[in-house]
Amino acid sequence: MNSRRVSFVKIAIRALKMQFKLTPILLIIFTLVAFLEAFGLIIRIKAIQDLFDIVTKASFGQIGFDNCLKSLLIMMVVTFIQQIMNGIKFFLWEMIPEKSERENRCLLFRKLQKIYAEQFENPSFLDNVNKASEGIVPLTTTCLFIINLFFFSGTYVVFMGMYLFNLEPILLFTILIAFVPAIAAQIFRVKFFSHLEDKNAPLRREYEYYKSTLCGRKDYKETRILGAFSFFYKLFRDTLFLFTYQQWRVERKVTVMGLFLNIISFVGMGISTYLLFLSTLDGNISVGAFAAVFSALGQIFDIMQSVFRWDANGITREVGKVTNFFRILDLHERVGNSGVSDFSKGIVAEHISFTYPGGVHPALNDVALTIQAGETIAVVGENGSGKSTLTRLLTGIYIPQKGKVVVGGLDISLTSSSSIYNNISAIFQEYQRYKMTLMDNVTISDTKAKCDVSKVKKVLNDVDFQFNYNSIPLDTMLSPEFDGIDLSGGQWQRLAIARGLYRTNKFIILDEPTASIDPLEENEIFTQFKNLIKGKCAIIVTHRLGAAKLANRIIVMDAGKIVDIGTHDELLSHSGKYSEMWSTQAKWYKM
Repeated sequence: MNSRRVSFVKIAIRALKMQFKLTPILLIIFTLVAFLEAFGLIIRIKAIQDLFDIVTKASFGQIGFDNCLKSLLIMMVVTFIQQIMNGIKFFLWEMIPEKSERENRCLLFRKLQKIYAEQFENPSFLDNVNKASEGIVPLTTTCLFIINLFFFSGTYVVFMGMYLFNLEPILLFTILIAFVPAIAAQIFRVKFFSHLEDKNAPLRREYEYYKSTLCGRKDYKETRILGAFSFFYKLFRDTLFLFTYQQWRVERKVTVMGLFLNIISFVGMGISTYLLFLSTLDGNISVGAFAAVFSALGQIFDIMQSVFRWDANGITREVGKVTNFFRILDLHERVGNSGVSDFSKGIVAEHISFTYPGGVHPALNDVALTIQAGETIAVVGENGSGKSTLTRLLTGIYIPQKGKVVVGGLDISLTSSSSIYNNISAIFQEYQRYKMTLMDNVTISDTKAKCDVSKVKKVLNDVDFQFNYNSIPLDTMLSPEFDGIDLSGGQWQRLAIARGLYRTNKFIILDEPTASIDPLEENEIFTQFKNLIKGKCAIIVTHRLGAAKLANRIIVMDAGKIVDIGTHDELLSHSGKYSEMWSTQAKWYKM
């Protein structure tokens, strides 16, 4: 219990420090306004007391009417100022989170850029990212709740307690009666809301995915043509129902308990009124004080409810989301020394093994490989043999759990990822279709270099990207959603290949880049690749073997291991996995 309390304090302090760095002036203004608003409420109560006392005296002819006007004017001015403070506070409550959200979201994305890439294969990590994203705005609102709790509610309770004690010590019982139901409600809320966010995060990711299959631009066509709408709709509806049901069940319990505690609060107000009435009859307080405190009774109970239902409950509800945000920020980052790769030293994998997060069997098991300077290696094998995993390790995207990978003389586990990636380019099967112009879709692979139009045209021609400068100029937006055009699957794939070739590199990876192109066209493109990658270290990953024979050596993989290695002719000269695959696929190619 103590560790949780300390943990909460640490989270609150950290959130306040972070928020103060983002919006220092606005936060100071919010704090000052919250204090003045609370102090104004106390001044207003005192003004009401004075007004009623003066009116009482005026009714007995003890003072003149001018004194009544003066007290009435003071009360009106105090009320007016207090309302202005209230309006400013809630204006800031809306504005501060809006100004902070952008910076906190950018902070999260910068952090994700530094985390080990293999974490993105872990479902629990993806759930935590989802929850962290939900904690961006709550980080700011939690700070505002804390400030409001101490500087508005706390100020009001302290000064109101002093005021009541000064009038009649027994009236302090009023605050106690208001406090007990409010704190009981908060304890009840904490009990039921503490684990709700953890339960709902995986469900949220599920129903968002199902929603994309129903109406997402990339998925809806296949969903309709397969007649799978009803199937995905049921999954979406059931997941969303479970998500909302869990939340509704908690809200229902809290509402029922809240109603019961409100009844207790109503009884408490009755007791407070009775105590106030007795104090007035005994002559311990004046009629003005009676009127002032009586008018403030509802306010006292409302503020005590606000302390625990709004401030403390808001903190409790949001702090779990903020914790998720900090949990991601505190993850171990991939760090390393800077360095300059020298690909004359090639690429070396020394008995590397790798298992994906949550996996039972290793995707790679004790793989050793050396790629010489300027050598082209083809990696072949059936789906799931470990081809793509090997390339991700050889390019430094993943770090091996056993063994060592040295890229251009740099140990990837000791070198910063930016230094490793500096002279590497890759073309993946799951390429991106950026909703940007044709020019941007190519040059995004080398944003540090000055845009070279002639180079863009050259790489597009090299991959036989069919376009007409008159009908599809380089500034054409490639996105129907942004009033642009779309490309065919083959055009997009050629564009992705051109993107990879545009990037300045000394080591290039072609990971199933021609999956949407027929085998004959694939063979032609890889023949062009052979000229384009001459003198560079290169890896061609494919399960189709037409391109493999163009490589200097072919690596044959099966079940996460290298089972054979050699040239095309060497591998065909003896029986094995490669010759089996070749005999199966030979009919695709012109021999």
